[in-house]
Amino acid sequence: MARMTGSWLSGPTAALPDGDHDKQAYQGEYLGLPKAGPGSLAPTPRRVAALAIDWLMSMGVSALFLGGGLEGGYLSTVTLGVWFLLGLVSVSLFSFTPGQLCMGLQVARIDAPGRVGFVRALVRQVLIAVVVPAVVTDIDSRGMHDRATGTALLRSR
Repeated sequence: MARMTGSWLSGPTAALPDGDHDKQAYQGEYLGLPKAGPGSLAPTPRRVAALAIDWLMSMGVSALFLGGGLEGGYLSTVTLGVWFLLGLVSVSLFSFTPGQLCMGLQVARIDAPGRVGFVRALVRQVLIAVVVPAVVTDIDSRGMHDRATGTALLRSR
């Protein structure tokens, strides 16, 4: 617990292995990822754009589902539910959401080869919905939701 709290309070470099506080040449170097191109860590603007695309799609589906009855104030709640299901299903089946596909991104496991899977996608989606774990990042700009699930958002093209 002290190590987890210490890394949060001391900044992203405090979570590095003991004695390994040298500055990495680029984000993702310690993870064994390339500096640029396919397989490298996704830049923040692309992540935000992918999230915005997914959210707007979910809002459109929610508005269709509610049949134009937006006066009840349920649009935001239904949108969150649609967005949650969209992310859960698409990441567990395809390793990307529609917004991530449009932006050339994909969710990949970095702890072992293989698919993300349902359980990791579920935990990841719950932590993103809470917002705070997705905003707190480490030295590689990976959110705490990605660290907790052993995943990273990578460029696919």
